[in-house]
Amino acid sequence: MSRHRSLMSEELKYELAKELGVDDIVRREGWGGVPARQCGNLVAEAIKYAERNLNEQDKK
Repeated sequence: MSRHRSLMSEELKYELAKELGVDDIVRREGWGGVPARQCGNLVAEAIKYAERNLNEQDKK
């Protein structure tokens, strides 16, 4: 089993990258080209996304 199993889909990662305006960097250079600060912002957005989804599930 791979240690690098992703918890987020590639589609979600690209959606978040687009929201933060780093999707062009990802397309040109891959995820390794995204500055550390922006990676932190991506993680923060992913957490917000997950919290929204959990809140929506709780309402059902």
